[in-house]
Amino acid sequence: MENFRWRKNKDILARWLCLGMVVLAIVPLASVLFDLTIKGFGGLNWAFFTEMPKPVGESGGGMANAFAGSAILVGLSCAFGIPVGVLGGVYLAEFGENALGKAVRFAADVMSGVPSITVGIFVYTVIVLSMRRFSAIAGGVALAILMLPTVMRTTEELLRLVPDTLREAGLALGIPKWRVILGVVLRTGAPGIATGIMLAVARAAGETAPLLFTAFGSNFLALKLDQPVGSLPVQIYTYAVSPYEEWHRQAWAAALSLVLLVLILNILARVLTRQPGKQGR
Repeated sequence: MENFRWRKNKDILARWLCLGMVVLAIVPLASVLFDLTIKGFGGLNWAFFTEMPKPVGESGGGMANAFAGSAILVGLSCAFGIPVGVLGGVYLAEFGENALGKAVRFAADVMSGVPSITVGIFVYTVIVLSMRRFSAIAGGVALAILMLPTVMRTTEELLRLVPDTLREAGLALGIPKWRVILGVVLRTGAPGIATGIMLAVARAAGETAPLLFTAFGSNFLALKLDQPVGSLPVQIYTYAVSPYEEWHRQAWAAALSLVLLVLILNILARVLTRQPGKQGR
């Protein structure tokens, strides 16, 4: 009886410790989000999303250039990074038990810990200096490199969770292995892979350092891929370090918009990858 009470007391203590750690993690996050909402909500209006930045000293204006530039950069990074990352993850999960697979896996783990500014300098040396200009292409490549290890390793881990019985059932029906991977394995792991992709996109959308060396920034609505382009993180950084109160207000509003954008992307990922059999539950 005493042994049972001791185990029960330890269980209660462990539960309260876990609850306390959760609270310690949530309180700073909630305080940041609360402060961001209070300071940024007042700057959100139609002009903020549709108008271009005003010259110094003039009130009003918006960040239409930054929103358009971020959309271009994130789109390019997804086009460059997601196919390579998913295919790399498929290779590691299905054929990666060899020397090449171990090398690729090790390289992905190392890349996930590389500082983003290092990636920016690398792309600056390889692409920007070759093109002799900053460009959206260079920014998209830099963000794709940052996305690549997350997408690759997430895809690998999710595909490894797919039961081998599903693969064996498909092969037993005479279906080629590549069709089993596409139609069974990838389809089963799609919700988790999509979540990993959204995490990678969220990281890419919030990066500033690599864009300073690649896309650089622009106060104009630049839509050409071989020209410098604005972005929300760079615009937030530029406005935040300025001495102008109007720019500070817009920086808070842009930061809140960026957080809301990441939240919407994650919600859409959950909705789009929801399994049909669970929608009615």
